[in-house]
Amino acid sequence: MLRVTSLLLVLISVFKHGSTDSSGVLYPYGEEEGDQITPIEDDGTSGEVQLSMEFKFFAKRYKSLHVNNNGVISFNLPVSQYTPDAFPLTNGESFVTPFWGDVDNVLGGQVFYRECTDQDLLLRISEDMHMHLPDLHFKATWAFIATWDKVAYYGSASKKTNTFQAVLTTDGYRYIAILNYGDIQWTTGTASDGDPETGLGGTPAQAGFNSGDDTHYFNIPGSRTNQVLNIQRTSNVNYRGRWVFEVDEFKVPGGCVFQAKFAKEGEEFWTEDTCITKCTCQGGKVSCVEKACAPTGICEASGSFFTCKSRKRPCF
Repeated sequence: MLRVTSLLLVLISVFKHGSTDSSGVLYPYGEEEGDQITPIEDDGTSGEVQLSMEFKFFAKRYKSLHVNNNGVISFNLPVSQYTPDAFPLTNGESFVTPFWGDVDNVLGGQVFYRECTDQDLLLRISEDMHMHLPDLHFKATWAFIATWDKVAYYGSASKKTNTFQAVLTTDGYRYIAILNYGDIQWTTGTASDGDPETGLGGTPAQAGFNSGDDTHYFNIPGSRTNQVLNIQRTSNVNYRGRWVFEVDEFKVPGGCVFQAKFAKEGEEFWTEDTCITKCTCQGGKVSCVEKACAPTGICEASGSFFTCKSRKRPCF
């Protein structure tokens, strides 16, 4: 009887929250949480969603946004484009994207969203931000959560799906974007030259943010490469599957931004495939010197940059 009761409690809990996030990185979502759902259509959008308060995204404040099926929260206009462009985009498009790729929720999945002032959830966000960014003393007063739950890719001939989430939050003074990754199994739809059986290849998804000009933009490492498949294993706040940004100012915690790419705190790297310019991320700032890779070294790609590896000497 005890086992049956325990199982019932688990099932009730799952039903109540509307999500079964085994990673623990996602905040609760689903219709049971009061979420709305975007239309079930390829390249669809929520339409304009009015907010109860303004959200500051760099130099501008927005009172509405769009939740787009293709993995984008946009502030000016809906985004139906399915093949991602490289950042920066200077055509005025202003958005946060956890995973800009060719989602097709007709083939599977749903896209949830809600504005939230629930105190329990805001407390959880506040506690997380205290863990990730203790110097901010951030206490959330508002949040907007969009979740792409088990969404398929266009042209899919497989059962592969992706689950990811974007959270916008503020304490009234600072404005933060949180990107959470549950389970990522595909990178590309077939209209972006992806393989229908694997969901890989072609032009893979883009993740990060873009302010609409060339001043504020960021590409999460692996964006528009096959490595974006591993995004759920990465982080800038030492919390697997989570990226956190201050978007009222251009701050990416946990390291440095150099040429819109991320370098971890203390990381040494070279900027080009010839390994001539060596840079170091220290104290959130990048300093570079002309220092070529040793003649006995090998210059090769490593993450967003390049590294100089010692060539192994043959054994005799």
